[in-house]
Amino acid sequence: MFWGYFITLYLRDSKESAHSKISTESFLNFSIKALMKRLLFSINTLIIASNATAQTSQPDTIYAYYTQDTIHLDGKLEERAWQQAVPIRNFTQRELNVGEPPTERTEVAIVYTAKTLYIGFWGYDSAPDKLVAREMKRDFDFDLEDNFEVIIDTYNDDRNGFLFVINPNGARADVQVINNGESENEFWNGVWDARTTITDKGWFAEIEIPFSTLKFRTDIDKQLWGINFERNIRRKREQLLWQGWSRDSELELLNRAGTLAGLDRISSKDFIEVKPYTIGGGEFTPGQKEGQWDIGGDINYLITPTLRMNLSFNMDFAQIEADQQQINLTRFPLFFPERREFFLEGQDFFDMGMGDQIIPFYSRRIGLAEDRSTVPIIAGARLLGKVKNATLGMMSIQTARRDSIPSTNYSVLSWRQDVLEQSSVGILSANKYENGQLHSTTGAYGLYSTSRLFGDKNLNVGAAFTQNYDSDDFDSKANAHRIYLSYPNDKVEFDMAWQRSAAAFNPEVGFLRRDNFQEFYTELEWKPRPKSFLKWIRQFSFKGLDINYYIFDDTKDLQSFSYEVRPLGFETRSGEFFEFNLQRRAEGLREPFEIAEGITIPEGEYWYNRMEIQAATFEGRIWSTYTKINWGDFLTGKSTESQYELSWRANRYFKIGANYEKNWINLPQGHFDTSLVGSRFEYAVNPNLFGALFTQWNSEDKEALLNFRLQWIPIIGADFFFIVNQAYDTSGGTWKLERTTILGKLIWRFVI
Repeated sequence: MFWGYFITLYLRDSKESAHSKISTESFLNFSIKALMKRLLFSINTLIIASNATAQTSQPDTIYAYYTQDTIHLDGKLEERAWQQAVPIRNFTQRELNVGEPPTERTEVAIVYTAKTLYIGFWGYDSAPDKLVAREMKRDFDFDLEDNFEVIIDTYNDDRNGFLFVINPNGARADVQVINNGESENEFWNGVWDARTTITDKGWFAEIEIPFSTLKFRTDIDKQLWGINFERNIRRKREQLLWQGWSRDSELELLNRAGTLAGLDRISSKDFIEVKPYTIGGGEFTPGQKEGQWDIGGDINYLITPTLRMNLSFNMDFAQIEADQQQINLTRFPLFFPERREFFLEGQDFFDMGMGDQIIPFYSRRIGLAEDRSTVPIIAGARLLGKVKNATLGMMSIQTARRDSIPSTNYSVLSWRQDVLEQSSVGILSANKYENGQLHSTTGAYGLYSTSRLFGDKNLNVGAAFTQNYDSDDFDSKANAHRIYLSYPNDKVEFDMAWQRSAAAFNPEVGFLRRDNFQEFYTELEWKPRPKSFLKWIRQFSFKGLDINYYIFDDTKDLQSFSYEVRPLGFETRSGEFFEFNLQRRAEGLREPFEIAEGITIPEGEYWYNRMEIQAATFEGRIWSTYTKINWGDFLTGKSTESQYELSWRANRYFKIGANYEKNWINLPQGHFDTSLVGSRFEYAVNPNLFGALFTQWNSEDKEALLNFRLQWIPIIGADFFFIVNQAYDTSGGTWKLERTTILGKLIWRFVI
């Protein structure tokens, strides 16, 4: 129904004036009123169709075995304790054939000492020479590898957990899981270790996790933790889960986890973790060199077993990889994700659920100027953790004066209270104190979440409100709010949201992708899995509806509009992917917009049609590719946008990747094109020694950037970095070296 109307609209006479006769109001009558009637009918139909009997494993328990013997971390599992521990074997397929037993035998057992938890993994394999394992570096892309994953919910609150991942090469990755899988912190690095072995029977592993890494309650008599395990056999696209193997469930859904019992001889001890750093090197420009040497560090203290205080002095982030460059053909600012570990660790504590258009607290406002150059950070204090059924986050950062940028204090407070089984309410306040003036963005939010709708379906309903406050002025109209609903499930995915940012709203410690707007958003996707035909396809993806409609909040005129349908999309059983999309877009310009130097789009309302194709091979192959082409009308003319990526995983030591983005824009006001080129070379000697060379260039900035980063982990918890950064000016058609930075940085961990 949706597609028929859209395609008819799409194929209308393309020679119509760019100032379409279709008014905003009449188009809304279709997109909102007519579609909503059909939408409600379709949602009911699809939900009923997908409401099959839930398939999920029954609750189960794994018992940890206590030992006083020494466990030699070698991946061989030969100690007596492993023979005496009781393993679990009842794994079930989630992919490809949900509910069926594993094709390869899988076992897990747990032993522990007074200070350490050990997890043993037996991954038997009939063809160990066909294991997919091409990574060895820390925080590898584990979605592409044979791997073993374990998630541990030490609070047993079905909300927050620690995810640990290993592959047959011994590569490690770890993630903090928050709000029952609603959000993740992939940049968290816990203190833990692992070893693996590969034999003619398969691959085997030992994981060592100090209890000091796993924060847990000590005010209870009996420790019962949530735990779950996952094994992936990539050549078969087979995914095994111990518990919660429904298609609408994932390992990150902690309320589907089993139970870890038997931890009756552990206790949490107060300790202080000290992580000092020293850095040395210099910056070299033509005819000038400037040496650099500095020290600083972190002090971490467990106030309670679940609440940690962090003090940081003279913060430095020299080891952070450079931002990936972007080309901007819009009138809105670009968003760059946070990469600094200090701010990443507590990032999800300060998320209000307002989406990516309105972010009340954006940590990149701290220590980075508008041109992304660094501003010295003198010191910072942070408090993160759990207080009974509440999650608390507090942070205060003081920056130094730099040139015309004054010394500034930034602070943020978050309190999230658990309610019901998976839901929460909370408050957040982000503040900036500068030159005697206080700016505050404060708000409240709530989330109702369940993964048991119709038995095993997921549903999220949330709302958030935030208000600006300035010490010399208070404007009650300086606010923003959002209401949203999400039904994210395997066969049917439906999302709907309405949000508003008033013209006066300006979060100075936040990020606004656009201001002075109201947005209505809705998306409906149907993803069936063929059974009796086209068995080479794992899952289809048909999108009947994807609307983003923006109006100016003050005038209610059109700001932006996009409407997309997907007549065909699919993923194969071997991991290949394809989709074809039809798009209807519009921009309402209240003032002229300079899209490129010397090329200006007049004010007005512009409606246009586009098409898009995306295709990719499975990234876990030795060679993999990705292609995206988007073409059609664009504002007053036409454009073609293309992206290409190529990756070569030569072996487990060496990987090469390249990306290329090209845009051709043909407008009555002028013609131009843009280019972005990047490459990445990675080499790993072993899981504790690896490096990468990252290069990029774009035609807008006419600057080429090179970033070399070598990381050595001499002991778990300590890091040495060697960094070389170079910038070249390419505006004259040649590469002219602007600056070179060479740094060495050592971070060491002490526990008192």
